[in-house]
Amino acid sequence: MHAADFNKTALTGLGSILFAMLLVAFSNLVFAPQRPAVPGYALPTSAAPSQAPAAAAAPKEEPLPALLAKADARKGAQDAKVCTTCHTFEKGGAVKIGPPLWGVVGRPVASLPGFAYSDSVKAVGGDWTYETLDHWIGDPKGMAAGTKMAFPGEKDAQKRADILAYLQTLSDKPVPFPTQASAK
Repeated sequence: MHAADFNKTALTGLGSILFAMLLVAFSNLVFAPQRPAVPGYALPTSAAPSQAPAAAAAPKEEPLPALLAKADARKGAQDAKVCTTCHTFEKGGAVKIGPPLWGVVGRPVASLPGFAYSDSVKAVGGDWTYETLDHWIGDPKGMAAGTKMAFPGEKDAQKRADILAYLQTLSDKPVPFPTQASAK
């Protein structure tokens, strides 16, 4: 190899490396993350709480009987499609990852034969009322911390009411919705 050829090859290699370094430096300038002036998070202090109005802190949710009165079972069937991953809705449906949901309203909690309920669900006790199911659909892990149910919960109260209206249709003898008078 001649000296001129070696110099050309070396300059091409070094030029490529220099170009790659400049490209990285430029992209770091364009896509640089925003760094806070003080690292970390602000923690609450023991200072006096601000005098914010309580109404602005959390909007008041409608009572369950009012939500059920305007619930739509067809919307509930659509919202409950995510549940078909683990549950069946048909009468005499098979046990999947979760128990079948036909006739769940009014049935004792953790009572379906052939399904291995977790100890935390067994500890809930009582019957599956609309109130209990509303709480369960809203936050299963909050109601039974050791549940095997992976669903994180539905935060929208009207969607929960629609699902409850759909569950009411899944029975030979549907349990009537609670009224405002019975809720008090």
